[in-house]
Amino acid sequence: MEKEKPSGKIVDFSVLKRLVAWAGPYKKQFYFLVLLTIGLAIVGPIRPRLIQLTIDKEVASGNFNGLINMIILLITLLVLGAIIQYLHTYLSGWLGQSIIRDIRVKLFSHIQSLQLKFFDKTPIGRLVTRNVSDIETLAEVFSQGIAAMIGDILQLVVILAFMFSQDWRLSFVSLSTFPFLLFATYIFKEKIKVAFNEVRTAVSNLNSFVQEHITGMGIVQIFNSEKREFEKFEAINEEHRKAHLKSVWYYSIYFPVADVISAISIGLIIWYGAGSVIQNKIESGVLIEFIMYTQMFFRPIRMIADRFNTLQMGIVSSNRIFDLLDSEEHIMNEGGYNPENIGGKVTFENVWFAYNEKEYVLKDINLDIKEGETIALVGATGAGKSSVINLLSRFYEINKGTIRIDNRDIKDYNLSTLRGHIAVVLQDVFLFSDSIYNNITLKNPNIPREKVIQAAELVGASTFIERLPGGYNYNVMERGATLSVGQRQLISFVRAMVYDPKILVLDEATSSVDSDTEDLIQNAIHKMMAGRTSIVIAHRLSTIQNANKIVVLDKGEVKESGTHDELLKEEGFYAQLHQMQYKEVV
Repeated sequence: MEKEKPSGKIVDFSVLKRLVAWAGPYKKQFYFLVLLTIGLAIVGPIRPRLIQLTIDKEVASGNFNGLINMIILLITLLVLGAIIQYLHTYLSGWLGQSIIRDIRVKLFSHIQSLQLKFFDKTPIGRLVTRNVSDIETLAEVFSQGIAAMIGDILQLVVILAFMFSQDWRLSFVSLSTFPFLLFATYIFKEKIKVAFNEVRTAVSNLNSFVQEHITGMGIVQIFNSEKREFEKFEAINEEHRKAHLKSVWYYSIYFPVADVISAISIGLIIWYGAGSVIQNKIESGVLIEFIMYTQMFFRPIRMIADRFNTLQMGIVSSNRIFDLLDSEEHIMNEGGYNPENIGGKVTFENVWFAYNEKEYVLKDINLDIKEGETIALVGATGAGKSSVINLLSRFYEINKGTIRIDNRDIKDYNLSTLRGHIAVVLQDVFLFSDSIYNNITLKNPNIPREKVIQAAELVGASTFIERLPGGYNYNVMERGATLSVGQRQLISFVRAMVYDPKILVLDEATSSVDSDTEDLIQNAIHKMMAGRTSIVIAHRLSTIQNANKIVVLDKGEVKESGTHDELLKEEGFYAQLHQMQYKEVV
């Protein structure tokens, strides 16, 4: 499970600076938000001063017209404050949502560019948390964090200026409890920061667990593991609950303490101010003014602690997001070679590859596949067959050696162009929760419907597709749950054919289908291979006997190569595999 260590810094300004930089495209809106913040900081504190003047000047002198004018002025000020507050709230929310939209688009684009090696070691739920919840936290940084904190601080400065300009003695009395509130706020800030870190970690762990187990629910139920997995979920969920309750507990302690300190301060003002009023040292309006200022002063102090922790959590989330954005585990796409067509000649020269350093799964692989030739890769599980095709499409980068297509290093090709000329059909077919048509074309507008229907007819998939409700518009649900394994495999063949690749890769493409469906697919494969370079991985040796060359891999090394008949005569690895399968059939 993911573990988080809270930063020792009060505020990581380097991260904050990088986060604020995302507001660059919205400078005008940001500066206008700053002006609104200043406006709010000034408009609020003016009201107590106007009320003091109304009481001590107009009411005390019985000036009815003056009283009406002051009331109109106060109402105007209230309306102005309400308008500024509305604009401030809406603009800060708009700015926050616009920025997180940009960050989310950037992050998702970056995730798409990462090597498969990255996804092998990173839980999907954690990536979902980064792209959804962590980014959502950033919206609060702009709507409730930075702008609001600046506004609160400015308002405190203005309030202090008004207070000390009126009566410095009464100001010191009203601020006498301020050190206690400051201390309580500091303790609260430190405690809630740790609690919020625990909450974010718990959310990430919960997302990872739920996503993984819902995806693998079939395995959980097949092995009757529901109770054990439920107990694990309860434990993780309990950690999530405890983390939230800890933050709630700190809030439940801090705000009543802050209210008590504020009430004591107002009590001291009334005690000292009332005596001054009786002694005619100050007017009664000044006392009311200071009571209002004290309430206004302590409110932003209480909120600053909360806003500060919103800022802290935004920085924590930003750190996670920037760590992901800074990941260098992406495929380098520096090639500029973009041929419209390729011949399809494939060459592996002294290729070494390891998923983990020094644990090589391919060792000094040399292959020479001529244009239009069909080569079959066979071998036991873990021999390195799938690794060969992963390297050809640059899903992973080789450690040593060179892979060429048409005598040109595949790194010279633009990545999109390279993969556009290669179609891979996997054993485990992934279908999106969408229509059959969109799963075939992947919403590529350059693929006409006629081509989809033609490819489906060639493969033999059109028969079952047209029987489904809605035909090609039938929604297959998530991962193609409403289709059989054979039907999903047929759709994957249609998907490969509509892209008209020059190099065709079939990875155990018929191992999960019944004999009748396999015969159907084999006929389609034969037509698909015509004029294309084909690389076939198959456990059923009967499906590859007509290959131009069969390459036998064992523990990442090429042990044998030749035609079906040639390898049988050698009585080596291939002959043993063939004999074992023949016995199974018999």
